[in-house]
Amino acid sequence: MPQDTHEITPTQFAEAGGIRFAYRRFGRRGGTPLLLLNYFAANLDNWDPKVTNGFAAERDVILVDYPGIGGSSSETPSTVAPLTKACVEFCRTLDLTRFDVMGFSLGGMIAQQLAADHPEMVRRIILLGTGPRGGEGMVFEELSVDELDDEAGLLMNAFFTQSELSKAAGRAYLERLKLRAENRDAPVSKQAALAELAAIREWGVIPQTDRFAMLGQIHHPTLIVHGSKDVVVMPINAFFLAQHLPNAQLIIYPDASHGAQSQHAETFLEHARLFLNG
Repeated sequence: MPQDTHEITPTQFAEAGGIRFAYRRFGRRGGTPLLLLNYFAANLDNWDPKVTNGFAAERDVILVDYPGIGGSSSETPSTVAPLTKACVEFCRTLDLTRFDVMGFSLGGMIAQQLAADHPEMVRRIILLGTGPRGGEGMVFEELSVDELDDEAGLLMNAFFTQSELSKAAGRAYLERLKLRAENRDAPVSKQAALAELAAIREWGVIPQTDRFAMLGQIHHPTLIVHGSKDVVVMPINAFFLAQHLPNAQLIIYPDASHGAQSQHAETFLEHARLFLNG
């Protein structure tokens, strides 16, 4: 039997905390699992197969839909804390007692909260295109759920720059997203997307005191990956993370926006392997 890949692995379901979570698990079992936490208004099919399969060649990879997203039941929480709580309940149901976590954008916010609240569960962290609580310019006022009507246009404009090289990488990325032809995930409703939009906006509110206090509590080895021209989460936020996380390293990819890890997928996978195996 061929090894499951992003394109063919079945969607499974797990009951936890009154929620029926949709998830996919594939790759090489036996080592530390890698839990992937997704971005705003994204379901299981929105992960880049080049990235997920790249990890799965060596690791046990787990993708999961947040509550109310894609194939998962329940209402979608409108703040990061209950999204994190649901993630913890899902992990416990799968007996994931210790794992690595990679969070992209909203997923990176959840990963930070998870590591701060449950440090014993997390071994290493990869943060993609995300920022700290109360980061700079993280109000996301320009982001609207109406843009989801043209998902391809939104991804091209948000994830890639206007250079020819970046646009070509974006077109290749959009084609990869179509590789899973059968048993695709349910679309994300606008109601669920609105809740997630509220969550990322609340995360971006600058606290009155101790702006980056949470980061000082996260002592896990952390790899921060960001695009030099990210138009969704300003690159200064990656520097804030690197400055205030006690055990972090930062990689900035050139001529890249919010989808830096997909534009520079081969390089990113090599950097991530070195970090996770370190």
